[in-house]
Amino acid sequence: MSFYIGREASKLWKRICAEITTEINLLAENWKYLLAGLVFQYIHGLAARGVHYLHRPGPTLQDVGFFLLPELGQDKAYISETLFAFIFVSFVLWTFHPFILKSRKIYTVLIWCRVLAFLVASQLLRIITFYSTQLPGPNYHCREGSKLATLPRPDSVLEVLLINFPRGVVYGCGDLIFSSHMIFTLVFVLTYHKYGTRRSIKQLGWLLAVIQSLLIVASRKHYTVDVVVAWYTVNLVVFFIDKKLAELPDRSIAAAALLPLSIKDKESRTKEENHKLLNGNSGDPADRRQRTQVNGKIIEDGNTLHADSAMNGA
Repeated sequence: MSFYIGREASKLWKRICAEITTEINLLAENWKYLLAGLVFQYIHGLAARGVHYLHRPGPTLQDVGFFLLPELGQDKAYISETLFAFIFVSFVLWTFHPFILKSRKIYTVLIWCRVLAFLVASQLLRIITFYSTQLPGPNYHCREGSKLATLPRPDSVLEVLLINFPRGVVYGCGDLIFSSHMIFTLVFVLTYHKYGTRRSIKQLGWLLAVIQSLLIVASRKHYTVDVVVAWYTVNLVVFFIDKKLAELPDRSIAAAALLPLSIKDKESRTKEENHKLLNGNSGDPADRRQRTQVNGKIIEDGNTLHADSAMNGA
């Protein structure tokens, strides 16, 4: 029993080491995209902090979601944040599953390059939108009478640049249209819908996205329009950006080029290439041109002009 456990542990360790090597190679090629995406997360937080200085509390706007959904209240506002944290952590863990599980369909570095591209495009539109018009925030700390509704004039530039993380993000006001929570939720769900393998989890993801939308409105963190705009904007952003980005490589094909080969793998590949050469096929996949077989003879693309003569016995 202990021998079996030790053997499985050894296999797992080798798998993790091989995956780390692969991801480090990909990180060396794509670190600029990841860094740019992470830097923009700070810029987005800085923009949200800045609009808080411009926010002016006022009467809560008329909202159909507020009429239809009961108000959870301040004591139950954590429910929405708890669900969001669950979605966020679950997705992050899924993107790192290739390091442990055998069924590896994605590369962690490449999937995060894609996710950050979706987030940056959506957040850029969000910044433009909430700076265009500042609505009175419906959240409890953004209403009239709250000390947090409007930030006092900053004493220094450093105070603005530090953005008072994470309190400044949690208790922000003015960055309403459209919901940042829904940007992350929908990007994660859409990404798993395309690259995930379990249908039940995909269905659960969409269900959680709907529940998250309702909880955000019921918690009075956003108006209904903030959630509605997020639904169609993020879906459109992902649709168009995804078409522009290069598709993720198929692991069954690309793994051979990215993963380090063992001695047995090298010997097996050498034998396979020799076998192909003996049968008239080049070992290079790029050299596998379409061939036409006539009367038992293999004719290369460059010899297609002689096909008719070959068929006529010439």
